[in-house]
Amino acid sequence: MNETIELMMKHRSVRKFKSDPVSEEQLEAIVAAGQMASSSSNVQAYSVIAVTDQAKKSKLSELAGNQAYVNECPVFLVWCADLYRLKDAAKRHLPDKESYADSTENFMVATIDVALASQNAALAAESLGFGIVYIGGIRNRIEEVAELLQLPDGVYPVFGMCIGVADQDTGIRPRLPLKAVLHHDHYKSAQTLEGVQEYDVTSTEYLKERTNGERTTPWSELMAKRLTEPARLHVRGFLERKGFMKR
Repeated sequence: MNETIELMMKHRSVRKFKSDPVSEEQLEAIVAAGQMASSSSNVQAYSVIAVTDQAKKSKLSELAGNQAYVNECPVFLVWCADLYRLKDAAKRHLPDKESYADSTENFMVATIDVALASQNAALAAESLGFGIVYIGGIRNRIEEVAELLQLPDGVYPVFGMCIGVADQDTGIRPRLPLKAVLHHDHYKSAQTLEGVQEYDVTSTEYLKERTNGERTTPWSELMAKRLTEPARLHVRGFLERKGFMKR
């Protein structure tokens, strides 16, 4: 264990923030740290929109499902998968060649790139004493988010991230036991399911304590409900219109 791992092991999602600002210098350091994440073939296929304008944050809060902390945090980052720069490079340097920017592989590359960069940034923010929470809710009304932020074709908002000084102590949510996720040499199905059974007990105890007994549903049941209810099925059509996943 070292200071870096200790910081990572203390991660928690923060949904209540103080009014303390995030300075431009701190913001730039956070995003620059994000840029140092690994990138497939160095394509760096992502962009970040830092939203501090109160009216815009308020609208994004509404579009994300009326999540108040989007409006209340001092800075809201919208992490975007971005093939716009790459498509422009292909047009300028190889105008006679067919572009495969709309392939599923390039969609995956851009989405993975933005996820890696954002997690680097999250750790950087936490190292500076800030709290963060990811906001997948911006995909609820993804087309309106894209219009609000003036995203061109080849760019889509993957998720948001609230950053600010925490004004709450939520405790640390337990994760699946290592046996459920760490395999040696080959995938061990029985071991994974044993880990889930153990985690159902742990997660139920955590929920019960956190909600004063109001919620006691085990993790696997929550996941079953999640996978059997349609969610954001409109996103695929939006992505195709934006020039992603056409082949």
